[in-house]
Amino acid sequence: MDMSAANRKGLSLFALIMIGLGSIFGSGWLFGAGQAAQVAGPAALVAWVIGAIFIGMIAMSYAEVGAAYPLPGAMARFGSLSHGPVLGFITGWAVWIATASLIPIEAIAGTQYMSSWSFGWARALVADGKLSATGMATALLLTFALWLACYWSVALLARANNLLTLVKFAIPVLAVAALIASGFHTGNFTDHGGFAPNGWSAVMTAVTTSGVVFAFNGFQAVVNLGGAAKNPGRAIPLALVGALSLGLVIYLALQVAFLGAVPPEKLAEAGGWSGINFASPFADLAKLLMLHWVVTMLQFGAFISPNGANIGNVASAAYLAQNLAETGFFPRKIAEVHPRYGVARPAMWLNLAFSVLLLLTIGHSWEALASVVSAAMVVSYLMGPIAVGVFRRTKPDLPRPFRLPAASVLCPLTFAFAACALYWSKWPNTGKVALLTLISVPIAAIVLRRRGETDLRRQFAPAWWMAGFLLWMAGLSALGGKEFGGHGVITGGADIALVAVSALGFYFWAVRAGVRAHQAGLPDADPVLGTARETAPESGDEPAKVTVGA
Repeated sequence: MDMSAANRKGLSLFALIMIGLGSIFGSGWLFGAGQAAQVAGPAALVAWVIGAIFIGMIAMSYAEVGAAYPLPGAMARFGSLSHGPVLGFITGWAVWIATASLIPIEAIAGTQYMSSWSFGWARALVADGKLSATGMATALLLTFALWLACYWSVALLARANNLLTLVKFAIPVLAVAALIASGFHTGNFTDHGGFAPNGWSAVMTAVTTSGVVFAFNGFQAVVNLGGAAKNPGRAIPLALVGALSLGLVIYLALQVAFLGAVPPEKLAEAGGWSGINFASPFADLAKLLMLHWVVTMLQFGAFISPNGANIGNVASAAYLAQNLAETGFFPRKIAEVHPRYGVARPAMWLNLAFSVLLLLTIGHSWEALASVVSAAMVVSYLMGPIAVGVFRRTKPDLPRPFRLPAASVLCPLTFAFAACALYWSKWPNTGKVALLTLISVPIAAIVLRRRGETDLRRQFAPAWWMAGFLLWMAGLSALGGKEFGGHGVITGGADIALVAVSALGFYFWAVRAGVRAHQAGLPDADPVLGTARETAPESGDEPAKVTVGA
């Protein structure tokens, strides 16, 4: 794939921010505030801040490596560049599964929200909490329509997404203003059990189980599509900061509005925040407050938001599949790019088939797919800080348009934070994470054998830390505190401390494994350093041409 500046499709910084913000505002904002309030009470505000800090730390590590390697779908490539093909496939597999699964799950969310419309055909889309045959057909139609928009060009993607994102931005802002104007009850923040009625462990749980991390996961679209920007080195970090900052402001405003707008008598009747269980939090609250125009607006937004977010998902998943093909673990045909439209159409066909398969098998409701997406999502965060640590040691001459400050401190802390977030997601979800990811190990062995590789032990050596980490985390989660779904063998805060400390050990093991992999010559040929020395002008900020997978 030719990544020369002349052949990039020229996404502007504004378009890249809109793609990130559009992906952040999917179905998460419609559910997140209500679910977080039910789990953590008013302290849900703290959960949003913690979630934004966590995702921000992850995003900034990806900003350094993403700006250095402005490759479309780059998150599927970093593992192979830092540790070699096996770890590259394991992490790329996790990222691809997570992103491709978002395509049908957002289409399902849009369809489910349509069922709240006051039309007989709309109500018939869902029956007994699951998509009906008509609902399934509608979800398939939405999936195909958004896939088709990206089929023609990245430029069309940007134009469509800019418009949808502006609409999605306006709807929650208007909802916040309307709810606050209808009557704001400050006592809701301290009455009914205090600010944190369920304790601070509930705040940690809310970060990972109430849609907080899920909501901010849209930052991946910026990294994966940043290679199509006019100036990736500048655009990627700025777009990440812009999208996450705007996202946090709006999510905090939504949470404040929800907490203050719930009638105190409703809270008293429900026995506190744990008893507030709206099926559609903002729409149900607006109905309760007799704000009929807000209900109509939210029903419209509930259709626009998930499907608008899917535009970035469709494009990101195509780039991810394309990069897995370029590393040799998917058929090479998938990496072919259309000479006129600049998109990997075979990769898009693969993702469409995968989306349809999920819809027809387990995609009968939003909840049915949520665990699959969340499982791969957590693992997909792990490579960013590790790649920074490895490349700082093995590629000191790598052009870095953005350098993460205090990386030697922030990268281990970020990895430990990711491990805690995985633990907070509760058992048995952690066990599902390990199983889902480690399925890729035998697939990698089969592919390497078919390619004629005889020394599998050498190839797998840089990847054992990942297998050990996932199995260790699953074991700790099963034995950990009952508030996090475990059996209560390790309690009293010792569980979280053990997770954090052991994560630091796995981080340094992973970085050391990456350094040794470079010494053994296992990572892929560097797509930047391999040509930058020959083609980059002496005073230029970036290579004139970088060719990948030639």
